[in-house]
Amino acid sequence: MVPRFLKGFELNPIDNNTNKILVVVQLSGGNDGLNTVIPYRNDIYYKSRQNISIRAEKALKLNDDLGLHPSMKSFKNLFDEGKLGIVNGVGYPHPNRSHFRSMDIWQTASGAKENWETGWIGRVLDQAEPKENAHNCYAVELDDTLSLALKGDTRKAIAVRDINQYHKAASNNYFKKLATHSGEHQEKLASYLYQTLSEATASADYLFAQSKIYSSTLKYPDTAIGKRMKTIGSLINSGTETRIYYVSHGGFDTHANQMDRQAKQLGQLDEALGTFYEDMKVNKRQDDVMIMVFSEFGRRVAQNASNGTDHGTANSMFFIGGGLKKAGVYNDIPKLDDLDEGDLNYEIDFRQAYATILDNWLEIKSKDILSARFDKLEFV
Repeated sequence: MVPRFLKGFELNPIDNNTNKILVVVQLSGGNDGLNTVIPYRNDIYYKSRQNISIRAEKALKLNDDLGLHPSMKSFKNLFDEGKLGIVNGVGYPHPNRSHFRSMDIWQTASGAKENWETGWIGRVLDQAEPKENAHNCYAVELDDTLSLALKGDTRKAIAVRDINQYHKAASNNYFKKLATHSGEHQEKLASYLYQTLSEATASADYLFAQSKIYSSTLKYPDTAIGKRMKTIGSLINSGTETRIYYVSHGGFDTHANQMDRQAKQLGQLDEALGTFYEDMKVNKRQDDVMIMVFSEFGRRVAQNASNGTDHGTANSMFFIGGGLKKAGVYNDIPKLDDLDEGDLNYEIDFRQAYATILDNWLEIKSKDILSARFDKLEFV
């Protein structure tokens, strides 16, 4: 434990009047963007991927040049409804092809040559002020461990995969008795531990109670990402005061036999987010909730000898919600005949997307969080 490890659950959120919610979905492993947003009329694409390209007749057509992977039928429906935005060619200068390093860069919003120890969402928490007897739960990650993105300098969110198990553990009689202990102690560590335990049990009680208020009538898919999105949906529709949710969906490191593996992972993503959006729509929350989907990097343009793809650079981001100001294909994919050692050249810095979300959606000054000004995009 670290100081104020659990204070992310006991915060007075940044002083704004927005009721907007951000759901961040991380595609871990480096999703192959070219087989996700497919340039189905590009000869270079097919020559570079003779065994693993998506045939034009199978691509879900978005416009005269681009289509979605055939496993993404819900995404296509959202696109047709004007609820899906696609930003292509997203990356950063001097790209790093290491999973761990590139994910650190995305999660901290640092430059490639900088090493930051706090996450961009964690720095939002750092700006919040403690509030007596509050249960604002500003940021929650649905996982066993907390991602760097949600770790601030003085405050951190909590990662919890199963709210019922979390509540059961926090309800242990021994812990409950300790949590009621009050007063200052000579040992600062003892004071901190008592305070931390008190906050943990209070947060567990609050989340458990909130999760029982609403039960979706929709059938979410019985997958890891489906179960997590169902939990997020329940918390949102129960009126929980969380403003940022974070969830990961892995399995995208497709160095070999990519076709079946990526189709399965994208299909699970598509079903989970499609059901989640419908849940928001049924409860008239679709205009309040924005889903942001990203991966730490894309894959190389050419396939490898194992019918897969190796680590690349620029990729596509997806934004889903009823509050989009500019839906559809935001820009074309980078040129396939202008590569950087076999990789796509990025065209949009991912921090531009962060700045747009912070300023225009969460109404938080992006410069204070990103330590620099970035040109905003027009999707929201």
